[in-house]
Amino acid sequence: MRSYRHLDTITAIFVAVLLISNIASTKIVAFGPFSFDGGTLLFPLAYIFGDVLTEVYGYARSRRVIWLGFLAAALLAGVLSIVNALPAASDWTGQAAFETILGQTPRIVAASLLAYFAGEFTNSFVLAKLKIFTSGKYLWIRTIGSTLIGEGLDTAIFCLVAFAGVFSNELLLVVIISNYIFKVGVEVLATPLTYAVVAWLKRAENEDYYDRKTNFNPFKIEI
Repeated sequence: MRSYRHLDTITAIFVAVLLISNIASTKIVAFGPFSFDGGTLLFPLAYIFGDVLTEVYGYARSRRVIWLGFLAAALLAGVLSIVNALPAASDWTGQAAFETILGQTPRIVAASLLAYFAGEFTNSFVLAKLKIFTSGKYLWIRTIGSTLIGEGLDTAIFCLVAFAGVFSNELLLVVIISNYIFKVGVEVLATPLTYAVVAWLKRAENEDYYDRKTNFNPFKIEI
């Protein structure tokens, strides 16, 4: 594969956003009439970065980045599970707090991985197909349209796996709706910034990839 100047930086930020969001999701916050997990404040950026990756570099490179994020999140869950299971030092008083907050993280990350897999790959696939259909015009249709579908899958799967049986059905429904509205709203509001970043990257990388002959199998990872 061709090398790029900024792909590594975007990949690092993407993975950081994913991991921070997983931990922040252990708290449910209230904002006016909405209730949503704390990770929602940051997680929409993952979809914006996903849009940028697919739009500029193509689905195959985006697929590699999505898998790197998946593996990093799985490592986070594994390490926190081991740390939580190990006996606490006799003079350390934070075990209960650790279990309350980070003890939920394996379930949160499991939910995030399933939702992330379905949502991110769907988002990337839809955007790549729309780019061909629109002949590269109307970027806003691609970014918002792919987000409506990808974030819908992501939000529903994440909330059901992470919080079913933990929250009442009423609260769970409020969280799903609030998360979805917030995430899509962030994508819409960020459209001018997305336009600017995409235009800059296309010039800097001399790339504007069209996935006309791409194999969209999410498990086909090209090195």
